[in-house]
Amino acid sequence: MAFGVRAFELALMHRMRDLNPARVEDALADMGATRAELREAHTLWTRTAYAVRAPKGAGRFRMALGRPAFEGERPIGSLTCDVVRWALPYWPGLEFELLIGPGGEVWNQWFVRPSGDRALSFAGLVPWECVVADVGASFPDAVQEEGAAPHHWAVSFRHSGATYRARFIYGLLQRVDPATRG
Repeated sequence: MAFGVRAFELALMHRMRDLNPARVEDALADMGATRAELREAHTLWTRTAYAVRAPKGAGRFRMALGRPAFEGERPIGSLTCDVVRWALPYWPGLEFELLIGPGGEVWNQWFVRPSGDRALSFAGLVPWECVVADVGASFPDAVQEEGAAPHHWAVSFRHSGATYRARFIYGLLQRVDPATRG
């Protein structure tokens, strides 16, 4: 398997199976991909992370995804970080973003809406169409939280008197659950 955009999308979907396996199965059918191809993409991507001769930092992503759709800088506190984004065909209207620290290390990697966050209704919280910032823009009391595994993220918010938890992988909405107490 040559590692390119399709394989990268499949590698992302491998992690997304943690929270949304049915959506991943639908995506595999849409792409004409198999579960074996999904596993192989994940294995190859993971292997490059630890390969001595493979590029590190953003170079690893450039190797797989080619020229970015956007390159710029973002001030964060007293630091200025590099920002690099790629458009991925399976998620139109969103881009996969890297936030790169001053030493070249990837500090964050997730999907963003390059046109800016979008305010949505509760019914508009559709898996694989929303990013973390969309929930923040839609629900003023939203609180971002760490997720339960690498690349997982959560946002708790209230709607119609109830508390919900939006769960994300790579910043892409996977599902919205009623919050459990205690």
